[in-house]
Amino acid sequence: MGAIISSLFGGGSTADTEQSSSEPSRVMEFHSSNRWQLHFNSSKQSPKLIVVDFSATWCGPCRFMEPAVQAMASKYANVEFVKLDVDELSDVAQEFAVQAMPTFVLLKQGKEVERVVGAKKDDLEKMVVKHREMPKFAA
Repeated sequence: MGAIISSLFGGGSTADTEQSSSEPSRVMEFHSSNRWQLHFNSSKQSPKLIVVDFSATWCGPCRFMEPAVQAMASKYANVEFVKLDVDELSDVAQEFAVQAMPTFVLLKQGKEVERVVGAKKDDLEKMVVKHREMPKFAA
């Protein structure tokens, strides 16, 4: 209800109004397979780490992980965090062979480098730290 009123009177998007802090979320959400595919294809040109959070609104462990993912997104500015709802984008979930929620798929240049299944905050953060560094090129 508050989001509807805010949008009528020029407030932020729903994602912004649901944040507990005044900062907007650094986690991108896609609600269209086509938009996700465009983003995914463009990311193949970048060495930047992308963490894709496959979750569902009804999933308790997914809701448990949300604050941790938000915190990591703020802490690791050189990593892109994306949230996809498996019910909205079931074709994308199938493409990545997601069988449980939450599933976090870590991608670099369009290729999976790691996967964390379940509400494992510490494991996820270890994998983010391990893979977030950009490759070093010789000068």
